[in-house]
Formats: sequence, C-alpha cells, structure tokens
Amino acid sequence: MSLVVKSNLKEVAKIDGKSLNISGDFAEALDKKVETLVREACRRATDNSRSTVMAKDL
Repeated sequence: MSLVVKSNLKEVAKIDGKSLNISGDFAEALDKKVETLVREACRRATDNSRSTVMAKDL
C-alpha cells in the first residue's frame, strides 16, 4: 500500500514557478519515511495511553 501519491507530489515539487520531475525511487523513499513517522506516532500515542494519534505525536 502506498501512502504517498506521486501525482500529488508533482503539484508540490515546484520552485520559483518551475516544476521538477519526481523519480520513482524518491516517491518510494518518501513513502517509507511517511510510514516510519506514522508508526512512531502510533507508538507515542499508545505510550501516552491514547488510542488517538494526534499531530503532537509527530
């Protein structure tokens, strides 16, 4: 399951009005980082006796 949508990344990958290309390996690496962040946030929420993951868990 992919958490990152490559087509959405292309909307963000702009600087000074210039669009940049997104390589497949970038999208895959970002997806892994996002998954790690979510898992760590879940651990923090449960460590704090909550069943809801919140922004502060990041």
